[in-house]
Amino acid sequence: MKILDDYFKLQKQIYFYFGYVEDWAVIPIDDSREYFWWSNEAEVHFAKTEKELKDQDGEYYLNQLYYQRFLPRWTYRGKDFTMICVDTRCDGNKFLQIFDNAKERPPIMKGRENETKELPST
Repeated sequence: MKILDDYFKLQKQIYFYFGYVEDWAVIPIDDSREYFWWSNEAEVHFAKTEKELKDQDGEYYLNQLYYQRFLPRWTYRGKDFTMICVDTRCDGNKFLQIFDNAKERPPIMKGRENETKELPST
């Protein structure tokens, strides 16, 4: 089936771009290039507009980074795009979430300045 062969070829090209090697689990890709975003060592925050990202309101989302011992890292940064392994904390969904580097913004810790984040144990 040519369409399936083409799909796997494209998937391999995407993995190669990010230096990602599929291992123990097959994690689906989520195209999040439309979103403004920022991340730290524990979370990725993203929104449809820069204002919503800054205000943390409206179409504003947050995913936890997905830490697993079979992955050598959880953030794969390319020249123009970044792929982050995320756990949506909803129905067991995990994704390789791809963001546009041109839409990356500095971290905003609105109302959370005094919190400390513990990294999940792997």
